[in-house]
Parts: sequence; C-alpha cells; structure tokens
Amino acid sequence: MSSEKMKVTCAGEKWCPVTATAKLIGRKWHPVVILELCQVETLGFNDLQRAVGGISNKVLSDTLEDLEEKGFVDREIANEKPVRVEYSLTEFGDSLAPVILAMAEWGMEHLEPPEGVEMVTLPDDFPR
Repeated sequence: MSSEKMKVTCAGEKWCPVTATAKLIGRKWHPVVILELCQVETLGFNDLQRAVGGISNKVLSDTLEDLEEKGFVDREIANEKPVRVEYSLTEFGDSLAPVILAMAEWGMEHLEPPEGVEMVTLPDDFPR
C-alpha cells in the first residue's frame, strides 16, 4: 500500500475518522487477527486460528480475505507440499499496531474477564 490515504465513506453529513477506522477494523475478529499478526512475522492459517481461538475456519477465511482486500494483510502461498498459505501484515496493516495496543490497554484498565477465563497478555516487545 502506498503512502496515499485510503478513501472511506461515512454515514452522515460530516466525515469522521473514528467512524471510518471502525468501518475498516470494527468487525468482531478483525482487531484480534491484526493483534496476533502484530506479534509475529508470519503465521499459517491453522497457527493463526489456534492463536485467535474460538474462530471457525469460514469466519477466519472471510476475515483474512476482507483484511487482504483492504490492504492490511498479505497472503503468500509457500512453495511446499501440501500447499501452505502464510499471512503477515502489510506495512499499512502494521501501522494499526498502536491502535490495537490502545484498545488492549483500555480493555485491561476498564474491563474484567469473566471468572475462570484467562486474559490474553501482550508481550513486552509488542509494537508500540
């Protein structure tokens, strides 16, 4: 993705950058997939599915396709048998790391997981 800004429409009379950003990454699994890909260079489909947890094959496939179409994720077919597909963030996708980190920090400060559910922790070297 070039340094040219992406054009995103908003409902209403005025354009809102928060609404526009939420329109791109506001679907349930989008931020979680981006979070996982921020932490590693590449992940195969099954590894990504395990890392995300609780996501079906179809939903992950649809999420990755949408993120790829928007320029956040790169999909590369490895030259292996059986065929292996690897996913990574593009430079554009990687630019979302501070947004995802802010969401995680806000959630850790203001939200509490249900009893008996382990909380995801971010590594110290998470991109900031």
